[in-house]
Amino acid sequence: MKCPHCGSEMVEGHLICEICGEEIRIVPDFEPEIENSITETLSTLVAEQDGGDSVKTQQADTVQEEEEEEDETDLEDIPPDGRKIWVMASLILFFVVALVTYSAYAYHIQTVDYQINKAREYAGSGMYAEAIACLEEAYEKNPEEVDLLFMEADYYYIQEDNEAAIRVLYKVIENGNFPYEKVEEAYDKIVTIYANQGLYGQINELLRSCPEESIVNMFQGYLAMEPEFSYVEGDYAEVIPLKLSSNTSGTIYYTTDGSKPDKRSQIYTAPLFLEDGEHVISAFFVNDYGIESEIVSKKYVINLSVPNAPEVELYSGEYAEPMMIVAEGVEGCKIYYTTDESEPTADSVPYTGPIPMPLGRTLFKFVNISEEGVSSEVTMRTYTLKLRDAIPTDQAVGRLVERLVETGYLEDTAGNSKRLSGTLSYQFSSVLGIDGSGYYTINEYYDDGTGMLNRTDKVFLVQIHTGEAAQLGYDEKGNFTAVALG
Repeated sequence: MKCPHCGSEMVEGHLICEICGEEIRIVPDFEPEIENSITETLSTLVAEQDGGDSVKTQQADTVQEEEEEEDETDLEDIPPDGRKIWVMASLILFFVVALVTYSAYAYHIQTVDYQINKAREYAGSGMYAEAIACLEEAYEKNPEEVDLLFMEADYYYIQEDNEAAIRVLYKVIENGNFPYEKVEEAYDKIVTIYANQGLYGQINELLRSCPEESIVNMFQGYLAMEPEFSYVEGDYAEVIPLKLSSNTSGTIYYTTDGSKPDKRSQIYTAPLFLEDGEHVISAFFVNDYGIESEIVSKKYVINLSVPNAPEVELYSGEYAEPMMIVAEGVEGCKIYYTTDESEPTADSVPYTGPIPMPLGRTLFKFVNISEEGVSSEVTMRTYTLKLRDAIPTDQAVGRLVERLVETGYLEDTAGNSKRLSGTLSYQFSSVLGIDGSGYYTINEYYDDGTGMLNRTDKVFLVQIHTGEAAQLGYDEKGNFTAVALG
């Protein structure tokens, strides 16, 4: 850029010429050259009208030049009045040329490129208010130039006027005609400004109102959407494992009685199993930036069909012979039982087949539990088994150990064995009827020297009357058999 006063090259961004010291105006009132030329012409016209000889000579020379261009017309042949008309016409032509020239210049300084360049010059000198004024003037005439808004927002941001910067960026978002990429850039800049100030709530509001899902997904971490429920609210005929999920990392707080949850409520960590009855689940989400979602509540009514109680064919009473206790369940249910007078649950002993009746008096409690976790009524049976003329159980265990020593299975009655470094021991378990005869069942345990007993896979038998020892086996049909030791 050159100084219009002295013609010296200007330093970029400077508005005062270092050579002549004149200030450079952005939009000059009038071109100096044009002003000087007009002034000179007006002086000539005045001199012509006053009849000055020197001026006449000057005009004659000018006319002579024009005559040479127009086939060398003889100026002296033109009457005095004609010369005045010619001068006036020349003057009018000059004014027209000057006006066109200035208009072209004025148009040039109003173009977007010119305003952008001037804005950059001002910004380079730290004159951001003037730079913003140039951009606003350009945008008013060219509202489709979205980059003008981004430059303006940047200049506000540099001045730490975040509110003004965001206000300008909102013009990009709300315009409706700008390309998607520019709208995305505007959201990115607004989110950055809010995040730098720690205004995460404003980010959440901004994204919640954004109609572009792809843009929202870019900033999921700042959102706090209401928790999603894995089941729609309503009536169900089964236990449902209700899962709560959030759109990003954070914490879900919930209640199950319809009360309003807060940060002191239960924290969701695993599915909520809703069993029979009415449940109102209320929850809200707090993301890692501390932004809270709205509370959402859903109502569930669980109407479960209760299964029938297990059927046990063997009635309660006293028995003198070994008996097997058989329970029949319901399709889709499992049977569980206890013998310690506690209530059976899904954590109790599962029923897998006929149970040998224990010696003495025993209270059995059986229950059916459906796949949905619904329990039936409890079936209770009390059995008392008193064997007639039967040898005591401790004597039966002694008979077994002696027989195992005789067969070489054990080295001595202390339970030592050549096959093992530890010792073996034996404990009475139950009474079993096999082929019409009663047997004590005796389990084998191994002690590796630590005092911990581990049950082996062998079960031995001792006939309740004779004391004859055998090993429990199975025939081809899967029935119990007594296999002789030997």
